[in-house]
Amino acid sequence: RVLFRSLLSREPIVTVGLAVARETFDGIRKANGEPELARVPPDQDAEEFELHFGAGVQLDMLTSRDPAGGGAIARFLSKFGEGIQQVEFSCRDVKRATTILREHFGVTAIYPEARPGAGGTKINFFLVRVPEPAGGNSKILIELYESPDVAD
Repeated sequence: RVLFRSLLSREPIVTVGLAVARETFDGIRKANGEPELARVPPDQDAEEFELHFGAGVQLDMLTSRDPAGGGAIARFLSKFGEGIQQVEFSCRDVKRATTILREHFGVTAIYPEARPGAGGTKINFFLVRVPEPAGGNSKILIELYESPDVAD
């Protein structure tokens, strides 16, 4: 039996996804030397770039291509405003991790199978309730992503 922890990267990479309005996105990008935009699949209404801070800490800046549209980032911004939209973890095998989370922890993935993500990654999402007392009825979106070059 494969342990879930063994599927995460040897050096854990935690990326916090911040959803921001177009103006904020453009300002942060400009202030940080115009980092390259990620290649986001066309069916996903998002633009994004990453900021790296060392020690396995990264920010993923996200905005909607169509703020009036029905994409995940547009819906998040409409409902909650700018803020933490997701927490991402680098994973060696998203498919296997999804199975372990479902079978051993009762956590159901948003998508039945891993799907293409930005930059050639494989991704899946999990909406997880935040433990009491801090969270109340709050939930957080967790993304597991598998890089095209999974060797680490």
